[in-house]
Amino acid sequence: MSPTRIRYAIADGVATLTFARPDKLNSFDPEMAQETIHALDAAKDDDAVRAIVLTGEGRAFSAGQDLASATAPGVRIEDLVERQYNAIVRRIRQMPKPVIAAVNGVAAGAGANIAYACDLAFAAEGAVFIQSFIQIGLIPDSGGTHTIPRLVGMQRAFGHMVLADKLPAAKAAELGLIWKAVPDAALLDEVMAVAKKLATMPTRGIALTKQALERGWTNSLEEQLRVEGELQAIAGATADSKEGVNAFLEKRKPVFTGR
Repeated sequence: MSPTRIRYAIADGVATLTFARPDKLNSFDPEMAQETIHALDAAKDDDAVRAIVLTGEGRAFSAGQDLASATAPGVRIEDLVERQYNAIVRRIRQMPKPVIAAVNGVAAGAGANIAYACDLAFAAEGAVFIQSFIQIGLIPDSGGTHTIPRLVGMQRAFGHMVLADKLPAAKAAELGLIWKAVPDAALLDEVMAVAKKLATMPTRGIALTKQALERGWTNSLEEQLRVEGELQAIAGATADSKEGVNAFLEKRKPVFTGR
Protein backbone atom coordinates (compact mmCIF):
# COMPACT_ATOMS: atom_id res chain seq x y z
CA MET A 1 0.00 0.00 0.00
CA SER A 2 1.33 3.44 -0.92
CA PRO A 3 2.11 5.79 1.96
CA THR A 4 -0.43 8.52 2.65
CA ARG A 5 1.33 10.54 5.34
CA ILE A 6 4.82 10.80 3.88
CA ARG A 7 6.30 11.21 0.42
CA TYR A 8 9.33 9.15 -0.56
CA ALA A 9 11.46 9.69 -3.66
CA ILE A 10 14.93 8.72 -4.88
CA ALA A 11 17.11 10.75 -7.24
CA ASP A 12 20.88 10.97 -7.75
CA GLY A 13 21.57 8.50 -4.94
CA VAL A 14 19.52 10.50 -2.42
CA ALA A 15 16.29 9.30 -0.81
CA THR A 16 14.06 12.18 0.29
CA LEU A 17 11.47 11.43 2.95
CA THR A 18 8.94 14.25 3.36
CA PHE A 19 6.51 14.35 6.27
CA ALA A 20 3.22 15.14 4.54
CA ARG A 21 0.52 16.09 7.03
CA PRO A 22 0.78 19.86 6.54
CA ASP A 23 -2.72 20.48 7.91
CA LYS A 24 -1.50 18.93 11.21
CA LEU A 25 1.95 20.58 11.07
CA ASN A 26 3.32 17.13 10.23
CA SER A 27 2.57 15.86 13.72
CA PHE A 28 3.02 12.12 14.16
CA ASP A 29 0.15 9.70 14.41
CA PRO A 30 0.75 5.92 14.37
CA GLU A 31 0.35 5.73 10.60
CA MET A 32 2.90 8.45 9.87
CA ALA A 33 5.36 6.90 12.30
CA GLN A 34 5.02 3.47 10.66
CA GLU A 35 5.37 4.92 7.17
CA THR A 36 8.53 6.74 8.29
CA ILE A 37 9.97 3.53 9.77
CA HIS A 38 9.20 1.57 6.60
CA ALA A 39 10.78 4.28 4.42
CA LEU A 40 13.96 4.33 6.53
CA ASP A 41 14.18 0.54 6.31
CA ALA A 42 13.72 0.71 2.54
CA ALA A 43 16.46 3.33 2.22
CA LYS A 44 18.83 1.23 4.33
CA ASP A 45 18.33 -1.84 2.16
CA ASP A 46 18.47 -0.07 -1.21
CA ASP A 47 21.97 0.00 -2.71
CA ALA A 48 20.87 2.86 -4.98
CA VAL A 49 20.43 5.06 -1.87
CA ARG A 50 23.63 6.50 -0.46
CA ALA A 51 22.24 9.48 1.50
CA ILE A 52 18.88 10.31 3.07
CA VAL A 53 17.11 13.64 3.57
CA LEU A 54 14.24 14.20 6.02
CA THR A 55 12.06 17.28 5.58
CA GLY A 56 8.49 18.50 6.00
CA GLU A 57 5.73 19.80 3.78
CA GLY A 58 4.22 23.20 4.49
CA ARG A 59 4.98 25.37 7.53
CA ALA A 60 6.52 22.70 9.76
CA PHE A 61 9.21 20.07 9.84
CA SER A 62 7.17 18.30 12.51
CA ALA A 63 5.23 19.55 15.51
CA GLY A 64 5.89 16.26 17.30
CA GLN A 65 3.09 14.08 18.60
CA ASP A 66 -0.49 14.30 17.40
CA LEU A 67 -2.15 14.57 20.81
CA ALA A 68 -5.48 13.26 19.55
CA SER A 69 -3.95 9.86 18.81
CA ALA A 70 -1.84 9.92 21.99
CA THR A 71 -4.88 10.38 24.23
CA ALA A 72 -7.03 7.69 22.60
CA PRO A 73 -8.43 5.06 25.01
CA GLY A 74 -5.94 2.35 25.88
CA VAL A 75 -2.85 4.20 24.66
CA ARG A 76 0.10 4.09 27.08
CA ILE A 77 2.56 6.89 26.45
CA GLU A 78 5.62 4.75 27.12
CA ASP A 79 4.47 2.21 24.53
CA LEU A 80 3.76 4.96 22.00
CA VAL A 81 7.22 6.48 22.48
CA GLU A 82 8.93 3.11 22.08
CA ARG A 83 6.90 2.06 19.04
CA GLN A 84 7.09 5.39 17.21
CA TYR A 85 9.95 7.67 18.19
CA ASN A 86 12.50 5.30 19.65
CA ALA A 87 12.12 3.12 16.56
CA ILE A 88 12.76 6.12 14.30
CA VAL A 89 15.72 7.51 16.27
CA ARG A 90 17.39 4.09 16.47
CA ARG A 91 17.10 3.72 12.72
CA ILE A 92 18.64 7.15 12.12
CA ARG A 93 21.55 6.53 14.46
CA GLN A 94 22.17 2.98 13.20
CA MET A 95 21.71 3.89 9.53
CA PRO A 96 24.90 2.98 7.58
CA LYS A 97 24.29 6.02 5.37
CA PRO A 98 24.28 9.74 6.23
CA VAL A 99 20.92 11.19 7.28
CA ILE A 100 20.35 14.92 6.83
CA ALA A 101 17.49 16.94 8.30
CA ALA A 102 16.19 19.86 6.23
CA VAL A 103 14.16 21.71 8.87
CA ASN A 104 11.81 23.90 6.86
CA GLY A 105 9.69 25.26 9.71
CA VAL A 106 8.75 24.57 13.30
CA ALA A 107 10.36 21.49 14.86
CA ALA A 108 8.73 20.83 18.21
CA GLY A 109 8.96 18.06 20.76
CA ALA A 110 9.82 14.76 19.10
CA GLY A 111 10.07 16.61 15.79
CA ALA A 112 12.99 18.63 17.14
CA ASN A 113 14.67 15.58 18.65
CA ILE A 114 14.43 13.62 15.40
CA ALA A 115 16.18 16.53 13.66
CA TYR A 116 18.87 16.63 16.36
CA ALA A 117 19.41 12.87 15.93
CA CYS A 118 20.36 13.28 12.26
CA ASP A 119 24.00 13.31 11.19
CA LEU A 120 23.64 16.82 9.80
CA ALA A 121 20.77 19.23 10.33
CA PHE A 122 20.20 22.32 8.23
CA ALA A 123 17.38 24.72 9.05
CA ALA A 124 15.67 27.56 7.26
CA GLU A 125 16.35 30.85 9.03
CA GLY A 126 12.64 31.17 9.70
CA ALA A 127 12.47 27.78 11.44
CA VAL A 128 12.29 27.41 15.21
CA PHE A 129 13.02 24.55 17.60
CA ILE A 130 10.92 23.99 20.72
CA GLN A 131 11.24 21.43 23.50
CA SER A 132 7.50 21.55 24.13
CA PHE A 133 7.19 18.52 26.42
CA ILE A 134 7.17 20.48 29.70
CA GLN A 135 4.17 22.49 28.49
CA ILE A 136 2.03 19.39 28.98
CA GLY A 137 3.90 18.13 32.04
CA LEU A 138 6.09 15.58 30.24
CA ILE A 139 9.83 15.02 29.93
CA PRO A 140 11.73 15.16 26.63
CA ASP A 141 11.86 11.83 24.85
CA SER A 142 12.97 10.55 21.42
CA GLY A 143 16.56 10.57 22.67
CA GLY A 144 16.52 14.27 23.52
CA THR A 145 17.91 13.86 27.04
CA HIS A 146 20.81 11.87 25.54
CA THR A 147 21.54 13.96 22.45
CA ILE A 148 20.99 17.56 23.52
CA PRO A 149 23.36 17.75 26.53
CA ARG A 150 26.08 16.12 24.44
CA LEU A 151 25.63 18.79 21.80
CA VAL A 152 25.38 21.87 24.03
CA GLY A 153 26.15 20.97 27.66
CA MET A 154 23.94 20.41 30.68
CA GLN A 155 22.81 23.96 31.49
CA ARG A 156 21.83 24.84 27.93
CA ALA A 157 20.08 21.50 27.57
CA PHE A 158 18.13 22.08 30.79
CA GLY A 159 17.18 25.61 29.76
CA HIS A 160 16.09 24.47 26.30
CA MET A 161 13.92 21.74 27.83
CA VAL A 162 12.45 23.42 30.89
CA LEU A 163 12.07 27.05 29.80
CA ALA A 164 10.72 25.75 26.46
CA ASP A 165 11.36 29.00 24.61
CA LYS A 166 11.28 29.07 20.83
CA LEU A 167 14.86 28.74 19.62
CA PRO A 168 15.49 30.39 16.24
CA ALA A 169 17.48 28.42 13.69
CA ALA A 170 20.43 30.84 13.78
CA LYS A 171 20.70 30.45 17.56
CA ALA A 172 20.41 26.66 17.27
CA ALA A 173 23.35 26.73 14.84
CA GLU A 174 25.35 29.04 17.12
CA LEU A 175 24.83 26.64 20.04
CA GLY A 176 25.81 23.61 17.97
CA LEU A 177 22.40 21.93 17.96
CA ILE A 178 22.35 21.98 14.15
CA TRP A 179 24.97 22.26 11.43
CA LYS A 180 23.77 25.40 9.66
CA ALA A 181 20.95 27.93 9.27
CA VAL A 182 20.33 29.07 5.69
CA PRO A 183 17.92 31.46 3.99
CA ASP A 184 14.47 29.90 3.72
CA ALA A 185 14.37 29.88 -0.09
CA ALA A 186 17.80 28.22 -0.31
CA LEU A 187 17.21 25.41 2.19
CA LEU A 188 16.41 22.47 -0.08
CA ASP A 189 18.91 23.49 -2.76
CA GLU A 190 21.72 23.62 -0.20
CA VAL A 191 20.68 20.40 1.52
CA MET A 192 20.37 18.51 -1.75
CA ALA A 193 23.78 19.75 -2.89
CA VAL A 194 25.33 18.34 0.30
CA ALA A 195 23.31 15.12 0.08
CA LYS A 196 24.34 14.56 -3.55
CA LYS A 197 27.97 15.17 -2.60
CA LEU A 198 27.72 12.61 0.21
CA ALA A 199 26.11 10.17 -2.22
CA THR A 200 29.30 10.22 -4.33
CA MET A 201 31.64 9.72 -1.39
CA PRO A 202 32.91 6.46 0.20
CA THR A 203 29.67 5.27 1.79
CA ARG A 204 31.30 2.55 3.88
CA GLY A 205 33.85 5.03 5.22
CA ILE A 206 31.04 7.39 6.18
CA ALA A 207 29.16 4.57 7.91
CA LEU A 208 32.27 3.52 9.85
CA THR A 209 32.95 7.15 10.85
CA LYS A 210 29.39 7.35 12.15
CA GLN A 211 29.87 4.10 14.07
CA ALA A 212 33.12 5.34 15.59
CA LEU A 213 31.49 8.56 16.78
CA GLU A 214 28.55 6.61 18.23
CA ARG A 215 30.81 4.29 20.19
CA GLY A 216 32.94 7.22 21.31
CA TRP A 217 30.06 8.66 23.39
CA THR A 218 30.87 6.30 26.27
CA ASN A 219 34.33 4.86 25.57
CA SER A 220 37.51 5.83 27.38
CA LEU A 221 40.39 7.09 25.22
CA GLU A 222 42.08 3.69 25.28
CA GLU A 223 38.86 1.92 24.34
CA GLN A 224 38.26 4.36 21.52
CA LEU A 225 41.80 3.99 20.18
CA ARG A 226 41.13 0.26 19.89
CA VAL A 227 37.80 0.95 18.17
CA GLU A 228 39.53 3.22 15.67
CA GLY A 229 42.04 0.50 14.87
CA GLU A 230 39.30 -2.08 14.43
CA LEU A 231 37.19 0.13 12.17
CA GLN A 232 40.20 1.43 10.23
CA ALA A 233 41.07 -2.14 9.29
CA ILE A 234 37.57 -2.59 7.89
CA ALA A 235 37.72 0.75 6.04
CA GLY A 236 41.13 -0.03 4.57
CA ALA A 237 39.82 -3.25 3.05
CA THR A 238 37.00 -1.56 1.13
CA ALA A 239 37.01 -1.07 -2.62
CA ASP A 240 36.51 2.66 -2.09
CA SER A 241 39.65 2.94 0.03
CA LYS A 242 41.67 1.18 -2.65
CA GLU A 243 40.14 3.47 -5.28
CA GLY A 244 40.99 6.56 -3.21
CA VAL A 245 44.62 5.51 -2.84
CA ASN A 246 44.95 4.61 -6.53
CA ALA A 247 43.35 7.85 -7.62
CA PHE A 248 45.73 9.84 -5.41
CA LEU A 249 48.77 8.03 -6.82
CA GLU A 250 47.49 8.40 -10.39
CA LYS A 251 46.63 12.07 -9.83
CA ARG A 252 42.99 11.69 -10.88
CA LYS A 253 39.58 12.18 -9.32
CA PRO A 254 38.38 9.05 -7.49
CA VAL A 255 35.16 7.32 -8.46
CA PHE A 256 33.62 5.83 -5.34
CA THR A 257 30.93 3.14 -5.56
CA GLY A 258 29.97 2.79 -1.90
CA ARG A 259 31.67 -0.61 -1.58
